[in-house]
Amino acid sequence: MSRLHLAQSTWAQGLELSGGDYGVVAVVAVVALAALAVGYFLLREVLAAGQGSSKMQEIAVAVQEGATAYLSRQFRTLGVFVALVFLLLFALPAEDANERIGRSLFFVIGAAFSAAIGYLGMWLSTRANLRVAAAAGEPGGREKATRIAFRTGGVVGMTTIGLGLLGAAVVVMVYAGQAPKVLEGFGFGAALLAMFMRVGGGIFTKAADVGADLVGKVEQNIPEDDPRNAATIADNVGDNVGDCAGMAADLFESYAVTLVAALILGTAAFGTHGLLFPLIVPAIGVLTAVVGVYTTKARQGENGLRAINRAFYLSAAISAVLSVIAAFVYLPSTFAELTGGENTTEGNPALIAAAAVLIGIVLAGVILWLTGRFTGTEHRPVRDVGRSSRTGAATVILSGISVGFESAVYTALVIGAAVYGAFLLSGSITVALFAVALAGTGLLTTVGVIVAMDTFGPVSDNAQGIAEMAGDSDPEAARILTDLDAVGNTTKAITKGIAIATAVLAATALFGSYTDAIQTALAGIAGVVTFDLSGFLVFNPGLLVGLVIGAAVVFMFSGLAVNAVSRAAGAVVMEVRSQFRNNPGIMDGTVRPQYGRVVDICTKDSLRELATPGLLAVFAPIAVGFGLGVGPLAGYLAGAIGAGTLMAVFLANSGGAWDNAKKLVEDGHHGGKGSDAHAATVIGDTVGDPFKDTAGPAINPLLKVMNLVAVLIAPAVVTLSVGDGASPVARALIALASVTIIVVAVVISKRRSTAIGEEAPEETRDPANTTA
Repeated sequence: MSRLHLAQSTWAQGLELSGGDYGVVAVVAVVALAALAVGYFLLREVLAAGQGSSKMQEIAVAVQEGATAYLSRQFRTLGVFVALVFLLLFALPAEDANERIGRSLFFVIGAAFSAAIGYLGMWLSTRANLRVAAAAGEPGGREKATRIAFRTGGVVGMTTIGLGLLGAAVVVMVYAGQAPKVLEGFGFGAALLAMFMRVGGGIFTKAADVGADLVGKVEQNIPEDDPRNAATIADNVGDNVGDCAGMAADLFESYAVTLVAALILGTAAFGTHGLLFPLIVPAIGVLTAVVGVYTTKARQGENGLRAINRAFYLSAAISAVLSVIAAFVYLPSTFAELTGGENTTEGNPALIAAAAVLIGIVLAGVILWLTGRFTGTEHRPVRDVGRSSRTGAATVILSGISVGFESAVYTALVIGAAVYGAFLLSGSITVALFAVALAGTGLLTTVGVIVAMDTFGPVSDNAQGIAEMAGDSDPEAARILTDLDAVGNTTKAITKGIAIATAVLAATALFGSYTDAIQTALAGIAGVVTFDLSGFLVFNPGLLVGLVIGAAVVFMFSGLAVNAVSRAAGAVVMEVRSQFRNNPGIMDGTVRPQYGRVVDICTKDSLRELATPGLLAVFAPIAVGFGLGVGPLAGYLAGAIGAGTLMAVFLANSGGAWDNAKKLVEDGHHGGKGSDAHAATVIGDTVGDPFKDTAGPAINPLLKVMNLVAVLIAPAVVTLSVGDGASPVARALIALASVTIIVVAVVISKRRSTAIGEEAPEETRDPANTTA
């Protein structure tokens, strides 16, 4: 029977930091605080911009109130869940009380940071959208609007990297050698809350968007953001709670979890140097993010996407140069210098680290180019989708699906090449996995700009909506905002592609953490000193079953998210139809729609739908781990990563292609607004909405949540599987309880009414007529 010893390297045991090491961590913490300071100055700049007409301000206030009300209710709901998980984490095995307390405490801190960044993204975007709309109507409007929208994202980006780096630095400073285990809790808290915010916000925004489009554009033949449509305020609220709050939290957890994987494996591979170098690389990213944000300036008449891409590539190039210098300055040239003894591993640690970081930076650039190719309005894939609108909605949907499938293949191959390229940098499995994690930290150097790119999208979309609802923007300003919205669709798709790349890199690296957790648990059991690999062989039926289950969970999760949007959107459609039918004065402008009723529907439905996907993500790996063992659980993670990568990219890019094909038609191609081709692309866009903004982005935190759950439960699975503490009955009961929870949640979810075909109630509470 094949066995392999995967314990941590000897110098990682009982790791202690020297005075110089603490100095490095302190510098990193100062850099993190500097990032927060830069974010504050960007915030002041954004808020100092003009706010437009009183009508624009009135609409913006309604959006602000609706978004704040939704997130407040969501956080109250999630607070109970966080408290329960805190207690479960406290009950899991740990080396000592210090580790157990730290892991649970920083789980709460990670969740709180994720929530704070999500709230900041919502709060600022609901104020910046107004300012972007106003700037578009001023002299030099394109350049001003682009700058305000991007620097709004810069605030969120600097806060994301500042809090992520600060949290990791504080943990390392306080817990030293135990930092990797404590950081598992930090990353898990960030990932879990981000997943919930992504799912809930995605359901809210796409239910409102789909409902508004189907009734407004298709049935009533009125513009997307026409104030006569009762779903318009909810649609604008959704952009902020889904795209801004949800994605900001998502990218923060990507940042945190990638750091967790790098620090865990770095400690095992390079000792103290491996614990600190993964902090140095993203600290460099803080400096280059500042360069990227401040150099994003659209030249006269220049497309906004070109300006954003130029700043991204500039910041990535600077990161690459500085990271290579840092690797050769900080890391020694031989492993003997790391261990203080024999040169037990071949290779140059500095060269390995530099090459790995470069792989991650190049990966970000390639994904940016590749995603832009498949979702940009100037490229053939989107133009082909637009041309297909001349023959109806069916061909639009088919062409968009084909774009998504094709782009998923290329993106998966690029990510796979990066992972394998990093893995080949060393013959040692531990060092090779650390190289994969370092590729992730290399990608992290671009996160500040990536978050800015992502926030740019919904802010531009909202700005266009506010201007259209206010009805007082000139044609040139409207054209500028339409162009910025199309650019935002592409930047959002790009950030989703990069986010899934971080998920794959982090998840692959966490395999090393997973096996290390198993080995450490085995080492504590008398008579067991090696790790049985037979359950990890690909032809083992248990592993294959786990792999299939892992892939199936991705499909189930995606189906639940899309179905939740379908149900909520059905309720919105019936409500908006009812208002048009029962209040004829809405169409002629003499009666104001009851916006608050739609906001309330979206709020209630999205919060109600949160539980099932979340329970599936947490309890599915628990069921597999305790029910089938650690080998099948590894297969489960592999299946989830493989299927999740392809599914996430397919959903994001097909949705982005449909959305921008609609923009092409609305710009006058193939008959323009009001034509049959326009109606066909609207249908395609409504199909793509839950793809690109609900199910697709939520897969990213899903993968991280499931991987971290596996790492956290691995010691408990081992303890109940071998030695004196083995208890097949206890394992079976835990697995059965987990399966029962999942089944009950899914059954309850499936029994909910679709609301399609049911009339909206005649009397519904509408306290403010503008908010929930």
